[in-house]
Amino acid sequence: MSQDNISLPPLSRRGFLAGAGGTVAGLTAANAANGQPQNLPSIPDEATGRPFPEAELQMPLPPEERLGWAVVGLGSFALNHVIPAITRSQTCELTALVSGNADKAARVAENYGVPDASIYSYDNFDDIANDENIDIVYIVLPNGLHAEYTIRALEAGKHVMCEKPMANTVQECRDMIAAAEAADRKLMIAYRAHFEPHNQRALQMKRDGEFGDVKMLLGHTMRTLDLSRPRDEWRVLRDLAGGGSMMDIGIYALNGALYFLEETPTRLVATIENPPDDVRFQEVEDMLTVQMGFGSGALANLATSYTMNENRIQLLGTRGSGLLNPATSYSGNELIEIGDLGSRTVPVGQTAATQFTGEIDHLSRAVLEDFEPRTPGAMGLRDVALIKAMYASAERNSWVELNPDGTLVEA
Repeated sequence: MSQDNISLPPLSRRGFLAGAGGTVAGLTAANAANGQPQNLPSIPDEATGRPFPEAELQMPLPPEERLGWAVVGLGSFALNHVIPAITRSQTCELTALVSGNADKAARVAENYGVPDASIYSYDNFDDIANDENIDIVYIVLPNGLHAEYTIRALEAGKHVMCEKPMANTVQECRDMIAAAEAADRKLMIAYRAHFEPHNQRALQMKRDGEFGDVKMLLGHTMRTLDLSRPRDEWRVLRDLAGGGSMMDIGIYALNGALYFLEETPTRLVATIENPPDDVRFQEVEDMLTVQMGFGSGALANLATSYTMNENRIQLLGTRGSGLLNPATSYSGNELIEIGDLGSRTVPVGQTAATQFTGEIDHLSRAVLEDFEPRTPGAMGLRDVALIKAMYASAERNSWVELNPDGTLVEA
């Protein structure tokens, strides 16, 4: 009998189960007679418990297995993004707070169920060593305080997530890494874009060759500095900020360039310009542009500013390009593929908000499973070294050569 003469029943659950003999086994036998695969699964004809979908679902950890996180610094970013992400995570819980404002800390603790005994000030910060409910400390302080509190947390026996930039100097970064090694604890830098789904999709498309040979990257990450907002006041002070727009917002373009190109530059040249009478830029830079050359022959052109607003990264390849616009925002990021036939918005399926829980869960699992975090201290050191090389290049008004770790090759 030819296949054209086979009469198939309507496609339904009951019709499927009826088969030859009214069972899956009967259907299997019928398939065997027609040369079809015989290894169909056993499907019950009544309500029953099915196996756990191990490969499809990562379940949250039970409460007793979750790691305790302490947040150091209760500013706008911590309150609006870090702490909510901890409460949404699969692996941890908020167990302690550190703040110089006792009233604010008490209010936050009440809202999130943190006991009074787990509220610390900067004066008694080192007492966290005696708090068994703290496994990981998240440092959300001005840049100039990152090294001190990271090292103190590590010496207290805690793992550390430190906000970017890692520190104000290369030596501070090295001291932080040494402290983590001495304490045998994890140190991760909070480069959230590595866990942002649009950035992850763009990297996968690049690796799959969908843009062809990516030979150039353009990155513009800028925002307006507003001294009427407390969160911006310290950013104009070099001792606390370490630098201006490049240290604060431009580092997203820098880290993104290296994330997508997957190599470290061998040389760079930078230019800095400041408005002459703007009080915001007496100690730190406003506009900085930099061109970076790579061993592969690729180039990256980056620009950052404190007096404009832009947030885009574009990968330019021989077959097309991928445009992230916005690229590294807290929400609303978008990936556009551009080619000979036009452009399309690339479906991603997840929102940018998952970047916060993503990085938090990643460090928790790195601690639980003992692996190196995706964005370790060495990455933070490299980026700080590159920014310092940019400042040196701008001062010299010339190209500078770079070591593999991003530090300046001194003549």
